[in-house]
Amino acid sequence: MSTEEIYQNNPLHGTSLEQVVTELVEHYGFEILFAYLKLACFKNRPTIESSIKFLKKTEWAREKLEAFYLYKLKNLPKPDDSEYDKPPRDRIVPLTDKPRAPRELSLEDAERVEYNKQKKNAARAIRQKRSTDFNPWGV
Repeated sequence: MSTEEIYQNNPLHGTSLEQVVTELVEHYGFEILFAYLKLACFKNRPTIESSIKFLKKTEWAREKLEAFYLYKLKNLPKPDDSEYDKPPRDRIVPLTDKPRAPRELSLEDAERVEYNKQKKNAARAIRQKRSTDFNPWGV
């Protein structure tokens, strides 16, 4: 089995950005997409066309959306460490990983996820500050 065959198991393979945005909007709607992704193109007078225009120009936002597509809409298992650092379109999805029913998402869940993310980031900032404040040599 070739790498190309395995690569083709990635649901993004051969899928246009327009298809990805359209599927996500049809299933989740702009409000849920904004709540989870925090991309302004899904909040301020959102349209599929304006979102695509923004995402084509903004690589980090496009990759964030494509990862959301893979792991929320297609509900694939999270990638292993060797694949995680690659852009979503370049990830090799094992042939044993098949798309499942889309995850059920809600605005309440998005708030909980955001709260937990902020809590984790605050704890990380405190740990980093402590590690830079500690100076055993008194310099």
